[in-house]
Amino acid sequence: MDFGLKNKTAFIAASSQGLGKSVALELGLEGANIIICGRNKENLENAKQEIQNKLKRDVLALAGDLSITEERERIIKTTLDSYNAVDILVTNSGGPPSGKFEKFSQQDWDKTYHQLLSSVVGLVNGFLPGMKQNGWGRIISITSMAVKQPVNNLVLSNAVRASVVGLIKTLSNELASYNITVNNVMPGYTETDRLKELIEKDPSFSSAKKEIPMGRFGKPEEFAAAVTFLASERASYITGVSLAVDGGWIKAIL
Repeated sequence: MDFGLKNKTAFIAASSQGLGKSVALELGLEGANIIICGRNKENLENAKQEIQNKLKRDVLALAGDLSITEERERIIKTTLDSYNAVDILVTNSGGPPSGKFEKFSQQDWDKTYHQLLSSVVGLVNGFLPGMKQNGWGRIISITSMAVKQPVNNLVLSNAVRASVVGLIKTLSNELASYNITVNNVMPGYTETDRLKELIEKDPSFSSAKKEIPMGRFGKPEEFAAAVTFLASERASYITGVSLAVDGGWIKAIL
């Protein structure tokens, strides 16, 4: 199946490891030009080399913290200096710390807001004009299954990621006439460093496999395949949806 992504330009946030890196690789295998970014320069360079070796072509890697306005604007400018426009924007970020409500200060909430929501707003503002000018675009947000069914001990993620979904749904209505689709993808428990960290801090997460009908954790490449489909020409009539890639963990009907 031809996904129609050859020579499209894709910016994938928080893509030095985990789900973001898997999405970058999958989009690259479909022929897209790839821009990755991350805070850890060593991880970012390792991801760049790994993806380039598999794609046999260059990948643009930009180091910086997307939750900080100045660094985000620099990354956006460097991207647009290298490519006239971004066709596919995949927003993503690391997860905030686990814990119950009373553990966190106002500073923790403010940091989570900048990490999860403000970064998405800034990236959309930066890349949307080019999508509108070209009459084509894909905006895909990676959130969490917690936006549909809250996960115990993840109050920061549960609360603030849900606001991202409100933004995505609103944008899908506002941008549909420009041939820009806007969707949200909700990863479930997936074999990443983030899940390992959660299990180390709270062993109860290790029993989550029992709650998953498929009886196993997901693989990053399985998640990446779903994102790549939503980015494709084949998904041109799908917008405003929240797609769960969770092995059936979410129990809601809708």
